[in-house]
Amino acid sequence: MAKCEVCDKGQHFGIQVSHSHRRSNKAWKPNIRKVKVEIGGVSKRMNICAKCLRSSKLTKSV
Repeated sequence: MAKCEVCDKGQHFGIQVSHSHRRSNKAWKPNIRKVKVEIGGVSKRMNICAKCLRSSKLTKSV
């Protein structure tokens, strides 16, 4: 599973509890996008979560 290369966000595990209180294992996955990013004038392809992409921590290259 890919991780965000900016904030290091990855997959989380836990127990999902239904309305009848039946418990099952669950994995919550982040919204990872593979985008072209400009860092120091150089274009680079990185795995970035949607939150970091929206917060304009990096600029997308065209």
